[in-house]
Parts: sequence; C-alpha cells; structure tokens
Amino acid sequence: MLAVFINCGTVILGSLIGLIVGKHIKDSFKEIVFSCAGLVTLVMGVGMAMESANKLVMLIALLIGGAIGYLLKIEDRILALGDRMGKMTVKGEGGDGTHNFGKGFLASSVLFCSGAMSVVGSIQAGTTGEMQTILIKSVMDGCMAVVFASVYGIGVMFSSLFILVYQGFFTLAGGWLEPVLGTVGITELSAEGGVLLLMIGFGLLKIREFKTANFLPALIFAPVLGIFADKVL
Repeated sequence: MLAVFINCGTVILGSLIGLIVGKHIKDSFKEIVFSCAGLVTLVMGVGMAMESANKLVMLIALLIGGAIGYLLKIEDRILALGDRMGKMTVKGEGGDGTHNFGKGFLASSVLFCSGAMSVVGSIQAGTTGEMQTILIKSVMDGCMAVVFASVYGIGVMFSSLFILVYQGFFTLAGGWLEPVLGTVGITELSAEGGVLLLMIGFGLLKIREFKTANFLPALIFAPVLGIFADKVL
C-alpha cells in the first residue's frame, strides 16, 4: 500500500500548491488554465480511447453503463455528497464554492483513476512490490492536481480518498484480479476511462457538459465485454 499512499500524498501536495497559487490568479488567467487543462485532458482521453481493440465493446459498455448510471442518478448523488462535504470545509462561500467542491472532487477522481496506470501499477505494487509505474503516475497526478485545484478548489484534494479506495482495492486484490482481467480486460478498462476523460475535457472547455459520473458503471462492463468478445469472436 506504500505506493498508493505516495500517490495520495502527491495529490494532496499538488492540491495545496494549486490552492495557494489559485488565490493569486486573475479570472482572465484562470480561463487559460481551464483551456490548458481541458486540452490536455482531451489529448489524454483520445490516446487512451484509441487503445481499445473493439470499439463495439466500448460503445455497448458505454450505453449499458450510462443507462444504469442515469437510473441510479450517480452523478447527482456524488455532487450532493460533494456539496455536503463542501459545506463542512468551504467556509464563507456560497453555492458556487460548495458546488465547485463537488465538481472538483468528481472530475479529479475520474482523471486520477481512469487510466491503465492506476490498475496496472496498483496490481504490480501489490503482487511484486514494483512501484515504478505508480511513482510515475504520482508525479503526473500531482502536477494535474495543481492545475485542477487552482480551478475547482479544495475538492480536488479530497479525490485522494477515492484514490486510496480505488487503487488500494487493486493493490490488495491484485493477486487474483490480474489473471482474471488479463491484458484485454485492462486495455478495455483504460480505453473506456479515456472516453470519460473526453467528457471531462469537453466540460472544461465549455463545449458541452456531460454527467460523467453516470457513465462510471461502463468501467465495469468494458473489461467484462472485452474479455467475452476476445474469447468468442
């Protein structure tokens, strides 16, 4: 679990830097930060999504996962939780402050945990003790946390809790998950995560707002359908 704790630490450190820097950034410059963060997120999303070996699997997983997410209202529930957490931590700010907390928590959690490095690195750390992948990811996450925290505020820091749970699960369960998922499952999981990053990128660039969290169940269906398609087709 040491690798996971390091990753959480870099996100917290990056968020603190972003909070300090963000207070001194003018609104006009924040627009530049939004644009840069959005463009980089789009590039990352496209790169990850293109790794899928079966775009039909990606589509079906997205449709099924999205339908389930909308029925369960996952995004609304996460934002409501974020708003409640924001009211306890963001003092002296109105609705925008607490709502940004929820959006920051959601966007950064998806960003930091959607890639293959999260899964592969955590499994490696848990089974062989190899931490290089997670350490590289930690540096990347810390840098992105600076940018996101300067835009969204302290909610980004709390995404470290999601990292702890998500990557901690793959670290502790890596011994039996790795052979089950295999290369195909991990690739499709990462590719589906790339689609979610595209949604976040479009939102940062104010092109279109997606209820990204409603599509989180697609991350479960993508590897399952990918493995099934690989064996049957």
